[in-house]
Amino acid sequence: MVLKIPNLLSDFTNEFNILRVSKSKRPALQNPFLYTSTALLLTLFLSIPDNAFAYNIGKVVDFFTGKPLKGAIVVSNHNGHVEHTDENGIFCINSNGNKVGVRAYGYLRSDQILIPSLAAAPQEVRLFPLAPKALYLSFYGIGERSLRESALKLIEETELNSLVIDVKGDRGMIPYRSLVPLTSEVGAQKIITVKDVTNLIRTLKEKRIYTIARIVVFKDNLLALKMPDLAVRNQKGEIWRDRENLAWVDPFKKEVWDYNIEIAMEAAQYGFDEIQFDYVRFPDAIDLRFSQPNTEENRVRAISGFLMEAKKRLRPYNVFLAADIFGYVCWNLNDTFIGQKLDHLIVHLDYLSPMLYPSGFQYGIPGYRLPVANPYEIVYLSLRRAQERSRLSSVRFRPWLQAFRDYAFDKRGFNGHEIRSQIKAAEEFGSHGWMLWNPCNVYSRNGLKD
Repeated sequence: MVLKIPNLLSDFTNEFNILRVSKSKRPALQNPFLYTSTALLLTLFLSIPDNAFAYNIGKVVDFFTGKPLKGAIVVSNHNGHVEHTDENGIFCINSNGNKVGVRAYGYLRSDQILIPSLAAAPQEVRLFPLAPKALYLSFYGIGERSLRESALKLIEETELNSLVIDVKGDRGMIPYRSLVPLTSEVGAQKIITVKDVTNLIRTLKEKRIYTIARIVVFKDNLLALKMPDLAVRNQKGEIWRDRENLAWVDPFKKEVWDYNIEIAMEAAQYGFDEIQFDYVRFPDAIDLRFSQPNTEENRVRAISGFLMEAKKRLRPYNVFLAADIFGYVCWNLNDTFIGQKLDHLIVHLDYLSPMLYPSGFQYGIPGYRLPVANPYEIVYLSLRRAQERSRLSSVRFRPWLQAFRDYAFDKRGFNGHEIRSQIKAAEEFGSHGWMLWNPCNVYSRNGLKD
């Protein structure tokens, strides 16, 4: 944006030269009003900071259609300032000639250098639409060659286009060398499964694979045992352990927040497209002790507070932010006793990822008491209920789908028919893609399109 001062400055110069001659030879001012107004304008102009003219106007549009994208997020790398595009896709931001990060729901993110211009038309930023269709690879899966190459082969040959990778897994381990000091102190670096994470991310990007960094937050056996003051405890004051004999950390503790956010920031620096927080909740158990009273209000405040802090500190990296939530959170009006409520979560997130595994709906849903026999209905109706309650666009949801044998009802396998039924439900709902979960990282082409 350029401030123009037409002819006034030159006219003022002429008047000023008149004043410089001796009083006896000084003619009358040709335009007293022009002199006064120009002097005021010049004073104002000289008082404006230099960086006031570093503002740039841009327009965010769909890569293929050129349609303007309302509500796109634009972040200045100069000062971290955030703007959103208007209904015409227009934004104005202080970029100072530096890069800006641009992202919009349903699209790939982009970094763009805005070049100051005197042209009337705003600089155009074109975003490429993408609905992630992902496989999950665990802490061991991403490092084990046969599992990783099998997943990459499926991505190459089918509709899949994304990977969810454990950056901090269920047991608190981080697969690559981390510069976050606490990771070594707690023992999260004892096993390294990815020798060169920079090369890994570069290779995946060359294959045009969307990368999601999964970070398990409050289930952290390593941190809880190394720093007992941060651990969740039972009524006897002992460190509590879950069904897998793993300890958790207190979601109220800011030290826990900082540790996980620092890991997320490092993953963003490595180039992951999205940060996905898992186990961003309280344990689903009773009679536990925390550093604050275990009330619904406090639980919800802790979880939303963590996400709010993560969003603020991840802002400069222009990464998408998502969180995994219990399937029943789509239905329950309370916090499901774990601190997760739809309206509090989505304020701080780009995407919600409900875990809609039919095996996880132990009580079924209204009208469907055997969920494993109705995978389509479980996924579709849960997503629709969440949308009705939150009033969000369907593109703000990306569900986890079941790609493993049932463990809760009749032990049936989830193969091609069951997987395709879930995918169909997600796509007919209009979700922003979907993700397949198999804890063993064993996947097949069954249920996937070429």
